[in-house]
Amino acid sequence: MPYSRGVTTNQGENIKSAISTAVRTARWKPAALLAVVLGILSFVSGPTAPLGFFWRPAPGFPTPSPVQLPLFIGLGLAEAITFGLGISFLFFGYPMVRPIYPASTTLTRLAHFCIASLLFSWWPHDSLHIHVGEASVNGLLAIEYAFHVTLMIAGVILAYFFLTLVRQADQRGSSQLRG
Repeated sequence: MPYSRGVTTNQGENIKSAISTAVRTARWKPAALLAVVLGILSFVSGPTAPLGFFWRPAPGFPTPSPVQLPLFIGLGLAEAITFGLGISFLFFGYPMVRPIYPASTTLTRLAHFCIASLLFSWWPHDSLHIHVGEASVNGLLAIEYAFHVTLMIAGVILAYFFLTLVRQADQRGSSQLRG
């Protein structure tokens, strides 16, 4: 009887057990502390925040209206939180990714890094947009390549990682995926 999409019950239980062990043994307190500290530091050091003196908004950057301001603050808060979570996942998350690798170690490490970068890249990305402004086309082009292209590459790597997991689970289990 399949456990999930081509994985037999025994294989599924082994994977589930490995992940469960990794989650139980994860160093949650230091990971959470790092995420919170980095989240707070990034929130207060954004381009429009009190400690963001090193990358103030570009001259002529539009000032948000009173209605827009809370929306930008909420966005900044979400970016700061995901920045802290992403860096924390980068340092502490690999033990949770490692047990599920029927993929190569290299692909598993790349997938781990891609997950982290999908979380941590938003805060510096938006902050650089505010700092550079729209007047510097070369600056905007550099930001787009540095962030957008790397996110595209991360998506391709994660899709390949996922397909590798599905393919190998299917080869070990039944020859047919079931929904």
